Parts: sequence; structure tokens; C-alpha cells
Amino acid sequence: MPVTCLVSAKSCGVTTAALALTLACARPSLLAECDPAGGTIRAGLLRAQVNAGYGLHHLAAAERVGPAELAQAFASHLVPLDGQAGHRRALLGLTDPAQAAALARTWPALSDVLHVMAQSADHDVFVDAGRLTLDAGRLHAALTPAPLLHRADLVLLTVQGTEQSLTLARHLLGPLRAELEERGTGAEAFGLLLIETGPYRAHQVTEALGSPVLATLPWDPGPAAYLTAGGHLPRGFARSRLLRHARTAAEQVKVFAARRQMHQRYPPPAHPHLTGLADILDRPAPVRGAARG
Repeated sequence: MPVTCLVSAKSCGVTTAALALTLACARPSLLAECDPAGGTIRAGLLRAQVNAGYGLHHLAAAERVGPAELAQAFASHLVPLDGQAGHRRALLGLTDPAQAAALARTWPALSDVLHVMAQSADHDVFVDAGRLTLDAGRLHAALTPAPLLHRADLVLLTVQGTEQSLTLARHLLGPLRAELEERGTGAEAFGLLLIETGPYRAHQVTEALGSPVLATLPWDPGPAAYLTAGGHLPRGFARSRLLRHARTAAEQVKVFAARRQMHQRYPPPAHPHLTGLADILDRPAPVRGAARG
């Protein structure tokens, strides 16, 4: 299964798109909320029902002890997005952007864990990497989770079909492609995820930005508002345009990633120190109360 990073030039619905893709997957799926600017799912979709005792920032201390401790901590900090069924889970993001500095050395190890989730635990993995920040033409070392993008099977720049969104995206295209070519899995890992609002359609966005639109999601305000702010589950949410198109988009992402993997010269790296992670994840998750804080 692929590891797919979603990014943006500015707020274009990255978290909403990542949640839709995660919830729409037919297979077990995971969303890792890795935006250094802070996570929004805890206070949004989950309505503060999961307290700060769970989440990404706790992994930094575990990583400093060792890979086995990181794997254990990772598994224990996943929260269900689909009730107690546990087929769709999330690693919730930072509660304070100041916590991002402590994760600088954790990103590579977390990337290993996410790829084990995809390869050994057969999860579709989506990473919400947030808004990209450049520093001298490179991904900013502190304000972006660059190692996650370098190792991803796919990196999708989320754009809307508006002139403003395309203008903001243009300045990222060259640096991001160059970064993936020099430090990542290749510039071919890059593509666009189009949110269909505004006058530009997929073929026009591809032409305007010179990069392929690999998947599209509709502008569907009602279901999107639920994913953003939570609350009462809308009637027919699973059959909404957003979720129906997200199922198609998730399959398109998987097919494209599989095609890339077949053409890559080297097999995915093995992580023997993380071989027990899939077994850990198969254990029943503890029932978490609606702790607030």
C-alpha cells in the first residue's frame, strides 16, 4: 500500500481532503497529522474528545529511547476515526507549534514506521504535511516534515481550481520537484490533487501548472464542514459526493503509486527493528473515554 503526503501552498483543504481519503478507503487506513503548524482534527472533527495525552509530539521522547519504543508509542497513540472498529485510524497532530522543534530528528524514524504500516500492515497511509515553507529554495528544515516527503510514494500538492490557488502553487513547483529529485524518490512522485471549485477544470490545471492532476475531489460544503468541525454526522455522509469521489481518488492514488513502485530500481528498504509493528497494530485498541483537555 502507498504512503501519500498531502501538502499545500496555502490553506486549500488539505486536512479535509486527507480525512476524506482516509475514511473512504476500502482497506484499513491511517492518517498521520504531521503539520508543524499544529493539528486541527482534535479540535475539529473529534470536537476535543481526545485530550493532549495522545498525539504526535509524544513520539519524540520514544524515538530517543529506540526504534522498538517508537513503534510501541506509535501504536498506543493511534485513535479510531470510525468508532471502535479501528479500521481507520489517526495519529493526531501537534497541540502547539512550538512542539515541532523537538520532532526534527523524529521525522526519519516516523517515516520508517509509516512505511511499515503500508508494506507490512497493509494500510493506505495518508500524511497531512500542511502548508509548505521554503528556505533558500529548499523545504524548510523546521517548518516542514521534509523527511516524510522525501520518502513518500506520492506527494500531492492540493490546489483549488481558482486563479489565486494556482498562482500560489506556481512558486512551489520547481523547488518541490527539485527536492524530490535530489533527496526523495524522484520528481515522478509529484502530482496534484484538485479540489473542484472555481473555473479551472483538471485538464486546465494540468496545463497551467505543468504537472498531472492525479485525483480530484468535489466541492461539497456540507460533508466538508463535518470533517472540519465535527458535530452530528450528516445523514447520508457515506454516500455524499465527497466520499464517493474520495473512494475513486484513493484507488487512483493506489494504482499510480503501484505503477511507480514497479518502475523503481530498488525495492523498498527493510526495517527489521520494526517487524513487530504489524502485530502490535492487530491487537485490540484500548477504549478511550471522551477525555477533554
